[in-house]
Amino acid sequence: MIPHTSPSLYNFEEIHTMTTTTSTATADKTASTLGATGLMVLLAGQLLPQIDFSIVNVALDAIAQTFHATPTELELIVAVYGVAFAVCLAMAGRLGDNFGRRKLFLWGVQVFGVASLLCGLAGSIWMLLAARILQGVGAALIVPQILATIHVGLSGHERSRALGYYGAIGGLAFIIGQVLGGFLVSADIAGLGWRSVFLINLPICVALLIATPRWIPETKRATRVNIDWPGTALLATLIVCLLVPLALGPVKHWAWPYIALLIAVLPLVALLWKTELRQEKRNAHPLLPPALLRIPSARFGLVIAVLFFSCWSGYMFAMALTLQTGAGLSPLQAGNAFIALGAAYFVSSLTSPRVLKRLGLAPALILGCAVQMAGVLGVMLTLKLVWPHPDLLNLIPATILIGYGQALIVGCFFRIGLSDVSADQAGAGSSMLSTVQQASFGLGSALLGTVLAQTLRLGGSYLHAIVAALSTEFGIMAVLLVSTVIYHFRHGKKRAANT
Repeated sequence: MIPHTSPSLYNFEEIHTMTTTTSTATADKTASTLGATGLMVLLAGQLLPQIDFSIVNVALDAIAQTFHATPTELELIVAVYGVAFAVCLAMAGRLGDNFGRRKLFLWGVQVFGVASLLCGLAGSIWMLLAARILQGVGAALIVPQILATIHVGLSGHERSRALGYYGAIGGLAFIIGQVLGGFLVSADIAGLGWRSVFLINLPICVALLIATPRWIPETKRATRVNIDWPGTALLATLIVCLLVPLALGPVKHWAWPYIALLIAVLPLVALLWKTELRQEKRNAHPLLPPALLRIPSARFGLVIAVLFFSCWSGYMFAMALTLQTGAGLSPLQAGNAFIALGAAYFVSSLTSPRVLKRLGLAPALILGCAVQMAGVLGVMLTLKLVWPHPDLLNLIPATILIGYGQALIVGCFFRIGLSDVSADQAGAGSSMLSTVQQASFGLGSALLGTVLAQTLRLGGSYLHAIVAALSTEFGIMAVLLVSTVIYHFRHGKKRAANT
């Protein structure tokens, strides 16, 4: 049971304990011990799918040259992975509860490995897109099992330390992917070029398959939990109806099928809501529990997920493509341009718990948004001053601001979203927030990528295109900033008075 504390005083361990499924806290058959080697295996498994969100970004220019891919097709290479990841995430968590988390982890590694091989061997852009979808499914099978296994396999200081590693790796994986991808493409190992960013996964997958049965204990629920198949299918349809028009609509001059898909989003939202209400009344464990959506802090957590994480992935995509295709940097140089951002994120993530405790959640989120937005403005100004010769050094000041602000925002995300969620609903709440978070990663590249491509299509230069994309990001973050101020005055002060 999570002890009651002020939301601004949640520590890292409590928050991540809340984000595990409820079954791990109350209904596991056993609480097997997880050793240090087993923890390393789990963390390697976590790093694998998280890195693949961003490792492909710096390979996009080379992929475009191989397949003569359009900017829209490049957007989809990033987006379909995130969407498949998001749609299958909650379902995979419940499958692990029911059939065994180690077993689902192994299934996920196998699927991810096969998909990575297919990506590396892809002979067309459409084969690559299909393999990326399969990769997203494999990633979704892997990730939910990791935190749940840590929770039931460790306790006390060992669990706290493991959760610290988990959080650090999750936050830095995006940056590691950008840098590693740039190195692999530039190194052109065995003449593989961009294909190496996918094939590098194969030896890691083999190592995980060998080590997992020996070092990771099997855990699962004593009783099975139903999977919300109708909710999962409707959410997948909803995301596709939103993603496809955003990515392809401008290219196809908004032909009627794309307008129809966009219009279908609203009735699908209504149908999803009715379906989840029906699942809730039947005690069938809905994917998006309506009871949680009635909680203001949980709803605001979804707002943070949609606005911020779409900006994060969109920024990585648009900048990586612009630095290579527009400014002519090598993949290695483009990847290295994100090192300062990653270092600032790491430092900020270490200090953010103290900042959150001192300021409170909403004020810290406001500070994070303001610093991140200042960094985005700094990147735009820097690019205008140094174009067409941006490099690692002249981007450092602005990207440090972005990294520092991002870590503060991420530190507030689950804390706010779960601050009023009861302990017995923590698993459902974290699944809901994580699902929307991963979907937003996929949608962000489509959104900012569309702005980038549309500006180029209208005759703008790459400088104009990236400024337009970053201006869009700044506008979205401004919406989040204003929303946070409103949330703070409506709910934050009231909660502070009550505590």
